[in-house]
Amino acid sequence: MPSVDIIDLSNKVVGTLELSDDVFGVPVNENLLYEAVRHHLACVRRGTASTKTRHEVAGSGKKLWKQKGTGRARMGSIRSPLWRHGGTVHGPQPRDYSYKLPKKMQIGALKSALSAKLRDGELRVVSEFAISEVKSKAMRKLLDGVEASRTILLVDNTANRNLALSSRNLEGVKLVSSREVNVYDLLGHQHVLLTQEAAKKLSEALA
Repeated sequence: MPSVDIIDLSNKVVGTLELSDDVFGVPVNENLLYEAVRHHLACVRRGTASTKTRHEVAGSGKKLWKQKGTGRARMGSIRSPLWRHGGTVHGPQPRDYSYKLPKKMQIGALKSALSAKLRDGELRVVSEFAISEVKSKAMRKLLDGVEASRTILLVDNTANRNLALSSRNLEGVKLVSSREVNVYDLLGHQHVLLTQEAAKKLSEALA
């Protein structure tokens, strides 16, 4: 069963926490990670690209000239796709790109991502985020103090208003609850900082 040190915001070890081996100690499955990231990106894709057909573009429906006798090619409408400002043929239309990924695959990918972070030393557990004031500069200093100076994913289940306001304007820093943790965010941030309670909740929910 993997064990991790619990630190405070001064980067001092204040205890240890036993993590679930079924969540933080599984073999890393790169195929599952790929499928989970692909699924996440497909679900957040807006799919709003749209073009107009000849029935939707502006323009008269009157025949431009008579069918025969002019020496020109026959033409029935100024909205023809052959003409400038005419309609588009087989162009993109609004659509939903999302698809369903089996729940077992999603859970397996999440376990793989958490295990990979712990294995690489990029996952740390803090006792709590005790932020006394709303100040981004002070928050940045605290994160640098715990050696998490790059992109950081903060996981906290408490309604910590000071933490939310202090971290929201920091570049590369994202705050989520344990139920909002996903593979895309875990792989997209260099470090992961969990509170002790959030780590226990993830172990219980995914075990």
